[in-house]
This record gives sequence, C-alpha cells and structure tokens, in this order.
Amino acid sequence: MKNNMTATKRAAFLGLATALSLLLSYVEVLMPPLYAAVPGIKLGLPNMAILYLLYSTDVRYAALVSLTRVAISSLLFGNVMSLSYSLAGAVLSLSVMWLLKKTKFFSEVGVSVAGGVTHNLGQVLVAVLLLDTPQIAYYMIVLTVTGTISGIFIGLCGAFLLKRLPHEKFMRF
Repeated sequence: MKNNMTATKRAAFLGLATALSLLLSYVEVLMPPLYAAVPGIKLGLPNMAILYLLYSTDVRYAALVSLTRVAISSLLFGNVMSLSYSLAGAVLSLSVMWLLKKTKFFSEVGVSVAGGVTHNLGQVLVAVLLLDTPQIAYYMIVLTVTGTISGIFIGLCGAFLLKRLPHEKFMRF
C-alpha cells in the first residue's frame, strides 16, 4: 500500500509541477515582448518550476516535467520549429544546471544563470544548423546578457521558493 501511495503522490505532484510550468509558459506567451527590437527574449518563467524540481527532487523528475512542458507548450503555442528550438535549449540547459548543481560550488542563482545562457546557446546552435547561417551566432552576445539577467531573476525566485515551500520530507519519493 505504501508504494502505491508514494506512486500516487509522485504522479500528482509531477502533474501539478507540469501544469504550473505550462501556466507559466502561457503567461510568457501573453506578455508583450521585453524588448521589441530584439526578438525571442523571454524571462524563462517555467524554469522556476524546473529549478525547484532540480533542487527538491531528482534530475529525472525535473527532466520529465521540462520535456513534457516543452512538448505540450509547442503543441499549444508553437509549431514544429519552436519544438526543435525549445527542446535543444531545454536539454542543454537542464544538463548544465544539473552538472553545476552537483559540484555544490554554485548557488541556485548561479545555476539558473548558467541555465538561462545555455538555453539560449542551444537554441542558437539549432538555428545555425537548420538555417545554415553561422552569422546567427553573433546573436549570442545579446542573448548572453539577457540570459544572465533573466537567470538572476529566475534563480532568486527559485531560491525563495526552495526556502518557503516544503520539500525535505514531502518531496522524497
């Protein structure tokens, strides 16, 4: 009975985390562009949920929610091209964040900044490959600055959530 209850709690929690990250994706879609002259810049609000999961559970659950969110949000708000860009950014970002977290050298904010910048890097790499235009890589100059700023914001929010929301006993599945 205990294993069944644990599986039920895990499924419910991960469903809620996925729903929250999708809601945050939708909020980003509704927001006006942060800087209209530079397309594609977003805060990365769904990454608050991913950062929280990365620190409160296990990288597997963070990856599951992240990939599910990317797939569903691409179906709801995007297209096949946005799926490829988002997927590359999400996989690279989560991989780097997980590795940096494991070192225990970086705070939640530092891990989030690295995630924001590498998410942009993953998207630019896909754009260079798909469009066969290496000059797009120069866009990383701007995206590194904006990824750092948004990474600081998301990291501070994530650190706040980790301090305020229960996760030590409740989240251990």
